[in-house]
Amino acid sequence: MAAPTNTAAEPVLQIEGLKTHFFTHGGVVKAVDGVDLQVNAGEILGLVGESGSGKSITGFSVIGLIDPPGRIVEGRIRYRGEDLAQAGERRLQQVRGKEIAMIFQDPMMTLNPVLRVDTQMVEAIQAHEKVSEAAARARAREALARVGIAAPDERLLAYPHQLSGGMRQRVAIAIALLNQPRLIIADEPTTALDVTIQAQILYEVQKLCRETGTALVWITHDLAVISGLADRIAVMYAGRIVEAGSARQVIGAPSHPYTQGLIDSIPTRQTHGTLLRQIPGMTPSLLHLPAGCAFRPRCPRADAACLQPPAIAAQASGVVSRCWHPLEAAHV
Repeated sequence: MAAPTNTAAEPVLQIEGLKTHFFTHGGVVKAVDGVDLQVNAGEILGLVGESGSGKSITGFSVIGLIDPPGRIVEGRIRYRGEDLAQAGERRLQQVRGKEIAMIFQDPMMTLNPVLRVDTQMVEAIQAHEKVSEAAARARAREALARVGIAAPDERLLAYPHQLSGGMRQRVAIAIALLNQPRLIIADEPTTALDVTIQAQILYEVQKLCRETGTALVWITHDLAVISGLADRIAVMYAGRIVEAGSARQVIGAPSHPYTQGLIDSIPTRQTHGTLLRQIPGMTPSLLHLPAGCAFRPRCPRADAACLQPPAIAAQASGVVSRCWHPLEAAHV
């Protein structure tokens, strides 16, 4: 049976009520607990939050990389109309790498340590297309040059252990771009790279999305990076989306106190020489979440109303947020 095709108005990816839980001896870890997201063709969505907020698990859920004791317990993951949450492993293997690519934070999750770079890149192309080895090799060479790798012919002959950490990450990014996927999920892929190479890769992915209509979900904890990259931003905390909107709205007029806390922790020229504001406390254990709003113990605006879980709602600024006491919208 053929997969459903996309219509012009249909999102490339639409996540509805996604719940991905891990069933451990200590209890149920609700890593993703009712997430709704969508990304359209050519659009870049930034998924932002601290470590442990559920960002990466959301990405892994999309491409079916959740292994026991974890599993998707509820929700839909619609890729061009097809629910991947109900797809079998054979269908997911057809989609991975060709239509949906993932760039991992650790490049060795992509690279095989005992195979040369050229072998891995040629196989990544030929697994989905009937092309000659020479043509696949030429595409591999071009992809390496695109991510700033000098002497690509030499690097193609190298094994991963012969490359630096930053070089391995660029190879992993090049592999994700090889087949011009319709959707890329990038999990903090530039964290280990210097700022010059990072800027080059950000430029390349923006260009790819603009020219080919590829949709991109960029997962990060760094609002400074995502503010100049994303069209829209979704902020995640303790397994849930707490704020979402256009990048301009979320950065310029945040509604949720957690989003404001993340913004306040970014160094700027105005804060040079002064202590940055910090969000007090720690991210809560997903095994023992506080009653009501999960951010309540760390929030300066919390009161008795926050003992009940807030629903996500539209704010005057145009964003949606999950807060009983949203911040007043500033002029954007």
